[in-house]
Amino acid sequence: MASAAKYPTRIKLTKPLVKGVVIDEIEGVTPSTKDKVLWDTEVTGFGLRVTRNGAKAYIFKYRLGHGRAAKTTKMRIAGIDLSLDKARQKARQHREQVADGEDPSRKRDENANAPTMSQLCEDYMERHAPKKRTKDEDQRIIDNVVKPKIGRLKVADVKFRDVEDLHRDLRKTPYQANRVLALVKTMFNLAIKWEWRETNPAKGVERFPEERREVFLSPKQIEELSQALAAYEANATRKTEARKSANAIRLLMLTGSRRNEVLSARWEQFDLDAGVWIKPSAHTKQKKEHRVPLAPAAKELLVAIREDGEHPTGYVFPSRTGEGHLGDLKRAWADVCALAKIKGVRIHDLRHTYASILASGGMSLPIIGALLGHTQPATTARYTHLYDDPLRAATERVAAVYGRRKDEGGEVVEIKGGV
Repeated sequence: MASAAKYPTRIKLTKPLVKGVVIDEIEGVTPSTKDKVLWDTEVTGFGLRVTRNGAKAYIFKYRLGHGRAAKTTKMRIAGIDLSLDKARQKARQHREQVADGEDPSRKRDENANAPTMSQLCEDYMERHAPKKRTKDEDQRIIDNVVKPKIGRLKVADVKFRDVEDLHRDLRKTPYQANRVLALVKTMFNLAIKWEWRETNPAKGVERFPEERREVFLSPKQIEELSQALAAYEANATRKTEARKSANAIRLLMLTGSRRNEVLSARWEQFDLDAGVWIKPSAHTKQKKEHRVPLAPAAKELLVAIREDGEHPTGYVFPSRTGEGHLGDLKRAWADVCALAKIKGVRIHDLRHTYASILASGGMSLPIIGALLGHTQPATTARYTHLYDDPLRAATERVAAVYGRRKDEGGEVVEIKGGV
C-alpha cells in the first residue's frame, strides 16, 4: 500500500528534498506509476524526475512554436550529482534560449557533436602541419601540453582565460611557453576558417620576454664533444641506432644546418662528387631551395654512411621502425653531453658554433648567411660581435706598418696632427 503523499507536484526544490524524496511520497502516485516529476516553483519548467527504482534526474520542459504547431519537449539536464544551484542555472539558460526562439535540446545535441580541442589538434596535424618544418615539435607540444590541459574542451567553448592559464603554467620556461602560445593561436585561426568558432581566444595573451641566449662551443669543447660521440657509439647497446644518432650530430656540427634539415635529409639531395647538398624548399625555414657546399669532412662522413647501405626509404637517417626518418635526437644529445661533461648546451647551439667559427675566421656576414640559409641580413647580424678578433688582427697589421722601426728594415712614417 502506498504511503501518504508528503509532497505536492509543484514545490520549491531544496537540497534535502532532492536527496530524500521517493516516488511514493509524491502526490498523485499510484502503484502503477513508473515515474513522477516534482516541478520547481522558482524556475518555470524546471523539475526533478523520480522513478520507481529510485533514479533521479533534473529535467526541463519547454514549448516551442505557436498554436497547433507548438511542440512540448522534456529534456534531461543532469543527474542529481550536479548541484541543485547549477541545475537551476542551466534551466534558466534554457529558458533564455527558448525566449530567443532556439531549441535547447537541439542546441545541446549540436554542442555534443561539436569538435573538441583534441579534434582540432588532429585536424591541424593532418591538414596543416605537414607543410611545416616544425611538425615534429608541434606534435610534441600537442601531446605533452595542449591535449592534457584543454583537449576535452569544445573548440567553441575555449575562453581567453583558458589560453592565458595554459601559457602562465609554463612561465618558468618562457621560450617553451611562447612556442605553445604561437601554436595554439595558429590552430584557432584555422578553427575560424573552418567555421568552428568566430574569434581567437589566444589573441591578446601577452608573450613572456625571452632572453636571447647564444652559446658557442670552445675549441676544447668541440674536441670533447667529438670524443664523446665516439664513446657514445662504443658504449651503446644498440650500436646501429647509436651510430645513426651520432652521425646526425656530426653532420649538424659540420654543416651548421637546422636539426630538421639533417634528420629529414634524403640521399637524392646530395651530389657527393660535386660536394653539394641541395636542400629542397619544403625542408627549409625560408621555403626556398638552398644549395650548400660540403666540406671534405662532411663528404667523408656521408660517404661512410652510404657505405653502410642506403635505406629503402631514401632517408640518410631512417627511423628505427623503418617508416619515415629519425624523429628526435634529444636522448642521444643528452647522453653525449653528459659524456663530454658539457652543460646548458642545446643541439641548436651547434648551428651558432658553426657560424661563430666562420665569423672568427674572418668570413663576411653575407657568406655566413648564405651558408646558413638566412634570407634576412638582420638574422646573420647577431654574429657581428664575433668579428672583434679578426678585426683587431687586421687593425694591428696596419699599426705594425706605421710603427715599424728602422732597425727592422722599414721606413718610419711619421703621422703628425694639426695643419
